[in-house]
Amino acid sequence: MRTTRFAALTVSAVFALAACGGGDDSGSAASSPSVSAETSAGAHNSQDVSFAQGMIPHHQQAIEMAELADGRAASAQVKDLAARVEKAQGPEITTMTGWLKAWDEKVPESMPGMDHSGMDGMDGMMDSADMGKLKKASGKDFDSMFLTMMVEHHEGAVEMATTEKAKGEYKAATAMAGDIVTAQNAEISEMKKLLGEN
Repeated sequence: MRTTRFAALTVSAVFALAACGGGDDSGSAASSPSVSAETSAGAHNSQDVSFAQGMIPHHQQAIEMAELADGRAASAQVKDLAARVEKAQGPEITTMTGWLKAWDEKVPESMPGMDHSGMDGMDGMMDSADMGKLKKASGKDFDSMFLTMMVEHHEGAVEMATTEKAKGEYKAATAMAGDIVTAQNAEISEMKKLLGEN
């Protein structure tokens, strides 16, 4: 009986220590879901780092595109979609930035209106010429161009997130990747329907 109690106390102590920030021990972070994503480096791999470093500028460009809808879009549905993109992707950028800082990895820097030409090879990213055309468009022309570009942009994000789900190790990152796949596939279907109505 005493042995059983001692074993139980030992297990409890191990979990308590793990929850208090045994972040250097990769096993403790993986076995303890109570470890905060923002405060512990946790168990992660190079794919998790690549995912965050790639998705941050990808999301930044999506927000840049979405911000153009206000004052340019003719369709209320396009404006609503753009607002949802901003609302969803802004907090995800903040979260991924927190991961990279916790992992002591480089955080991509981007300013509004920044030239993303260096990112052209990334899945679904628009080049500076595409962004220039979108900025000059208005009304129904803007709506059509925005939807077409955002479908491609979302498809790229889904591809990146699918890779993270398959190869990533950090549970919070793979969970976010799953959310991105679900949400953006739904928005792709929505945008394709809107394009069909034009």
